[in-house]
Amino acid sequence: MGSNTPPGQTSTRLFRLRPGRWRPVLMAVLVAAFLATFLIDWAATVPAIGATATPSASSSASTGTGSAPASTQPCTVSPTNGCIQGTITDSTRKPAVGVAVVVAGPAGFQQTATTSPTGRWSVRVDTAGTYTVSVDQSSLPKGQYLTNAADAKRTVQATLNANVGQIFQLSDQKGATTTDASTGVTAARAWQQFASGIRLGLLIALASVGLSLIYGTTGLSSFSHGEQVTLGGLLAYLFANQLGWNIWLTGIVVTLLCALTGYLQDAVIWRPLRRRRISLTQLMIVTIGLSIAAQYAFQYVFGASTVRIQQGNPETIAFAGITLTVQSYVAMAIALIVLVGTGLFLAKTRFGRATRAVSDNPALASASGIDVDRVIRFVWTLAAGLAGLSGVMLGLVLNGVNWQTGLQLLLLMFASVTLGGLGTAYGALVGSMIIGIVVELTNLVLPGDFKYATALVILILILLFRPQGIFGRAERIG
Repeated sequence: MGSNTPPGQTSTRLFRLRPGRWRPVLMAVLVAAFLATFLIDWAATVPAIGATATPSASSSASTGTGSAPASTQPCTVSPTNGCIQGTITDSTRKPAVGVAVVVAGPAGFQQTATTSPTGRWSVRVDTAGTYTVSVDQSSLPKGQYLTNAADAKRTVQATLNANVGQIFQLSDQKGATTTDASTGVTAARAWQQFASGIRLGLLIALASVGLSLIYGTTGLSSFSHGEQVTLGGLLAYLFANQLGWNIWLTGIVVTLLCALTGYLQDAVIWRPLRRRRISLTQLMIVTIGLSIAAQYAFQYVFGASTVRIQQGNPETIAFAGITLTVQSYVAMAIALIVLVGTGLFLAKTRFGRATRAVSDNPALASASGIDVDRVIRFVWTLAAGLAGLSGVMLGLVLNGVNWQTGLQLLLLMFASVTLGGLGTAYGALVGSMIIGIVVELTNLVLPGDFKYATALVILILILLFRPQGIFGRAERIG
C-alpha cells in the first residue's frame, strides 16, 4: 500500500516546532534578560572619574602691552570687563578638550585659552573693541578638523559687561576641511563625500534589509526598528568601554543579543497579536509605542549624552584621494561581507527560499507546506541582529552613539526600502546605497544635518512618480 502522508507533509515538518518545547527555553531567556537589566544599569551608572571636573580656561603667557592676565577660572562679565567665550565640539558633538584658541585685539592684546573638559574656553577683555578669535589647528584632537577652514579666524565685536559667544564645530572628514579652497564645491570634496556616501549606504543597508524583510513577510512597517540600531551601539559601549571587552568579541556578542531580542519580540508580542488578527494599523501603533518606550529606557540607563565605544582618537588612512578612519574601512568591509552573505543565504538555501516565498505570497507559501510563523520569527531575529550590527558599526564610524542614533536614521531607512521596493531585500540594498550617496553629496551645498532632509524629498518624489520602487511590482488597487 502507498503512504498515507498527505502531500507537503514532509515539507511541513521541516518548518514546524513541537508544541511546548520552546516555552521552558523562552522563560529561562526572559529571566536571564531580566537579571541582565540590573547588570546593565549597574555598569552604565558607575560614576566616571573626573566627570565633575571644574571647567577652566587655562591661559598661556600673554604677549604685548595691554594683554589680559592669565586666568584658570571661567570669565565673568562686569561693568569693567567683557568676555569672549565659546564651545568647541568634535564630529560626534562631544567636547573637544585641549584645543588652543588665540584672542588678539587693540593695543597689542593677545591671549590664548585652552578648552576645558566641557569643551568651553573664555578670555577676559578689559577694553571694548574689535578682536580676532583664531583656532590653533595643530591643537585639534587627532582625526578632527575644522568643518570650515575659513572659520579658523573670526572677527568679533566685544563690549564691556557682556558676553560674546563663538561656537566651532569639528569634522572627521579631512579632505573637506583643511583648506579655504575646500569650502566650495570641488572635485576633491565631491570624491570625498562620495566615499562617505558609500560608507553610509552600506551601514544603512544592514538595518534596511531586515526592515524590508519584515514588511515583506508581515506587511508591517516597524517604527521601532531604529531602536534596534541604538541598542546595538549602546550595548557595544557597555561591553567594550565599560567592561573592557575586545571589540571583535563585543561585535559578535552584541549582534547575537540583538538577534535574541528580535526572537523574543515575535514570540511575546507579534505572534500573539497576529493570532488575534490585529490590523496592521494597530500593529504599527504598537511599534511606535515600543519605539518611544525603548528611547526612554535607553535615556534612563545610559543617559542623554553621547558615549564612545572606543575612547582613543581614531586613526585615519588616506587612499586614492580619500581620507577615512580605520574604523570606517573595517566597518565597510564587514558590512559588505555580511550583506553578501545574507543575499547568498536568501538565494541559495532552502530556508532562504522559504523566506522569499513567504515574502512574495504568505497564503500560497502556507498552502505549499511552509511554516509561515517560523519563517516570520526567523525574519524578526535576522532583522534585529543586522540592525544591532549596524549600530555597532555606526558607533565606531561616528565615534559616538546616543539614545537617538537609530531614530535619526529611521527616515533614511524608510526612504531606502521605499526607493528599492517595499519587501525586497535586494531593493533595500540598492536603495540604501543611493540614499547614502545622495545624502552625503548634498552636504556639499547644505550645512550640517540639513543633509538628512534630502531623504524626505527623495521619499516624496518616489511616492509621486514610482510608488512601487525600483524593484517593486505595481499593484492594482480596487
